[in-house]
Amino acid sequence: MTGLGDLWLLVRRSLRQHLLSTLVTVVSTALASGLVMAVFSISDQARRAFVGAPVGFDAVLGARGSQLQLVLNTLFHLETSPGNIPWSLYEAVRKRPYVELAVPYAVGDNYRGFRIVGTTDEMFSRFELEKGRRLTFAASDPAGRAFDPALREAVIGSFAAQQTGLHVGSRFNPYHGLQFDEAKRHDEEYVVVGVLAPSNSPSDRVIWIPIEGIFRMSDHVLRGGGQEYTARPGQAIPDEFREVSAVMLKFKTDERGRGREVGFVLEQEINRQGKVATLAFPIANVLRDLFDKIGWFHRVLALVAYLVVAVATGAILASIYNTLNERRREFAILRALGARRFTVFSVILVESAAIAAMGAAAGFGVFAAILGAAAAVIRAQTGVALDPLFYHPILWAAPLGMIALGALAGTLPAVKAYSTDVATNLTPTS
Repeated sequence: MTGLGDLWLLVRRSLRQHLLSTLVTVVSTALASGLVMAVFSISDQARRAFVGAPVGFDAVLGARGSQLQLVLNTLFHLETSPGNIPWSLYEAVRKRPYVELAVPYAVGDNYRGFRIVGTTDEMFSRFELEKGRRLTFAASDPAGRAFDPALREAVIGSFAAQQTGLHVGSRFNPYHGLQFDEAKRHDEEYVVVGVLAPSNSPSDRVIWIPIEGIFRMSDHVLRGGGQEYTARPGQAIPDEFREVSAVMLKFKTDERGRGREVGFVLEQEINRQGKVATLAFPIANVLRDLFDKIGWFHRVLALVAYLVVAVATGAILASIYNTLNERRREFAILRALGARRFTVFSVILVESAAIAAMGAAAGFGVFAAILGAAAAVIRAQTGVALDPLFYHPILWAAPLGMIALGALAGTLPAVKAYSTDVATNLTPTS
């Protein structure tokens, strides 16, 4: 009895005889394998989504303060606005010869928790999330279009539309502040004229309205000129009183990459020589700093995952070891029938590796469940979508490592089975 078929037959028989302990061990192994895959894959994918994903702009100009807060507030619509900058600064930067596109943002309102951003129609006519890829309107609402800057019209992101139930033709009233409070309802009523197709970007969570609408919203006060100014119906707002929360900048780039050079020149001028505003540039570097600062969090999660792997490995060891006493007679009979010691040793090793392999296979289900839950949370909070088909080397390294650890865990029981004394264990016990 030394063939692989016979060996596998003994393993399957043992697994069936100890079905409950086998299932419990497989589940613990699946949790360990799935958790390791999830920690590394989701962490890497999230970093790529935030740091390396196309955002369509090269820099963000905003109030004096933290570059990170500025980027999170304007690009990902998280955090609070660090303040406003005068309209004159937006105009001055917009007219720079190397600025290809300057889109102003004005924030301060929400609808049921989804941020309302006042901007210009350039977001839909000139802005490109990446080269050749603009924000488009959902095919389900063929009548969708960009808002008229002079009217109370709104364009809504796909996720915001899904969560709020708003669609083309819907009417809504904004609420003051970035947090939803039913008591802070504005009187102005807006009509949705377009629903954007999913872009898997933070824009999916935004409701866009004309920037003039933010200026003229009831209870809003402009302080761009240093004095408070309240817009009046039918009267133009002087530019000296206008202010914006941020300006998204796209630089002209030639074949030698000079757009990046002018970005550094503008960054030097605004951040080091000026005292009014902050320029976040390059945006990827700002976000990279964020992930470097919270890198400890990933290490803690990885440590927890490794501990779960250690527990699962111990579970395999305990599961196999605890069955040895009742199997001593079985091993003795095998030896008496001609099985070599190595065969008995191999049965235990293959059995522990088989349990680990079944757990590793089931781990993909655990990984899929964790990825799905994490993707839903990240999309709900930031609008960024994770790719369920994203490849990471951990997807093959973790299962193989788990099988190797399973085999290693079976070594001690295998050695004990290897040393089973035939005469002692064949002797009748009663």
